Order: sequence, then structure tokens, then C-alpha cells
Amino acid sequence: MEFRKICIVGGGPLGRSLAQKVASCGIDVAVLEVSQEQVERSREDLVANLDDELRKWGITSSEKKAILGRIEFTTDPACLAEGDLVVEAVNEDLALKQAVMLRLGASLPADRILITSTSTLSVTEIAAASGRADRVVGMHFMNPVTRSPIVEVVRGTDTSDDTFARGVAFARTLDKTVIEVFEYPGYVVTRAIVPFVNEAMYIVMEGVSSAEDVDTALRLGYEFKMGPLEYADRVGLDTMLGWMEHLFRELGDFKYRPCPLLRRMVRAVRLGRKTGRGFFEYDGSVRVRSAKETAR
Repeated sequence: MEFRKICIVGGGPLGRSLAQKVASCGIDVAVLEVSQEQVERSREDLVANLDDELRKWGITSSEKKAILGRIEFTTDPACLAEGDLVVEAVNEDLALKQAVMLRLGASLPADRILITSTSTLSVTEIAAASGRADRVVGMHFMNPVTRSPIVEVVRGTDTSDDTFARGVAFARTLDKTVIEVFEYPGYVVTRAIVPFVNEAMYIVMEGVSSAEDVDTALRLGYEFKMGPLEYADRVGLDTMLGWMEHLFRELGDFKYRPCPLLRRMVRAVRLGRKTGRGFFEYDGSVRVRSAKETAR
């Protein structure tokens, strides 16, 4: 199955990373943004990310040029009609995603496949807003999309077999390992990781061990690439809190009830790597030390 152009609604961290991955596979990309200011910011952030990879020898100068040459940032929704697939990659907010799907369903050809990129929300609810639920499939990309090897492809209640097959084909075009998921709150990855991270936060809050030692124990003891608290910092503590609250509402299981320490940190705008401080402190994207208030 050939894909010539992919359109992405939303150029935030996930949308940009997906655009970069798609472009690196030789496919043209259009990224729709809400304003010219956001267009410029998204383009600048993408260039900065590519420059960072260039410094680390992750890509070459010619690859950077080729990737940028395949990606168009725009405010013109007419670009969406040119895409073989349209991916909704706006913030993890049900009402916002439904509003985007409503507009896509009303403006695009009836046979166009729509992809909603979500980590916890109901694909069925999002798809219903489009008026063509059979043509909508969920895809939970792990961020950064450029490096993560897997993607969860999620069937909504009405997702057709053909639509699901197109989603799987797209994922494999991006060299991803596909995890097939039938809709359930949290799917597989988020549902499994949230209690793990939450318990690590309780261990720190209760004074059993420091954030540094908790992460070291779990990282070395179970051969993880990083500890659960550094992972939470990288995702964003506000995002992690949103996942927990959603799963707690949906499933009512106390293992998803957010740790009070997490709530306190989010209120203090200590959101992890993106604010420079969470369970650890960061200089840009580099972790430098444990944050003092959670070190014991």
C-alpha cells in the first residue's frame, strides 16, 4: 500500500516527531497549524530537533535537508484534501479531538481514512464526531516517534477491517512493530505503565527511598532503559496526571488514583523535563541531578 502524502493536524511535540518520521521514510507531509505564529514556532522546534540529532551523528546534513524539504507547515486547511491519510495529533483533550474530527468529517471526501492519535481516550467517542466512524482508527504513537519502535493500532467499535488494515499498513511503512488493540481505557501501554509509575511516586512520597535510588533500583533490577520517575518527567507530569485521572474515572480502580505528591508537583508547575524540573532537574533535554524536594 503506497502513501504519497500524509496530513497531520497539530504540530506539537507528537505531531512534529511524527512528521519527521514520515518525511524520513520519503513521504511528503503537510502539518496544519492554527496560526502563522504557531507555524513558525513548530518549524523552528523541528529544525532545533534535527540540529540536535545532527550534533549527535543521528542524521547527516543531507538527511536534514531532505526531511525539511518534505515537510510543509501551513494554516490552510485545503492541504488536508491532498493527503492519503489525515492524522489528528492535537492535545489529549476529548472535546478538542471531537471538534477536529467533526470538521474533518464534514470537509474531506467520504472515503478518506482518519487517524486519531491518542494514548488513553476513547477512539469510539472521537470517531463518532466525524460522522464516519467506520473510517476512523486510533494510533497510539510512543514519543519520540522517530525512535520508538512500536505503535498501538486501536479499533473503535465501528472501525472497519479495511480502515484498520490501512492503519497497520501506515505503521509498517514507518517501520513500526504493530500492537493490535481493541478499545479499552488506557489500551495496553498506558494502562500498564501508569500503576507502575504511580507506585514509584508513592515510595518517594512515603520516604522509603529517594527518587534517584528508586529509579536506579528499578532500572538496574529489571534492565529498563530508564526508571519510572525519569520516564514520568520525560512524558510530562501534567500529562501523567491526566492519564491517571482519566483511567481512575473510567475504571474506578484505586491503583490509578494519582499520588498526592504528583498533584503537588503539578500545582507547583514542576512538570518534568519541559519546565526543567520534576523529580529530577534538567539542562535542556539532559538530566543533571535529582530535584532537592524529592531527593529524600
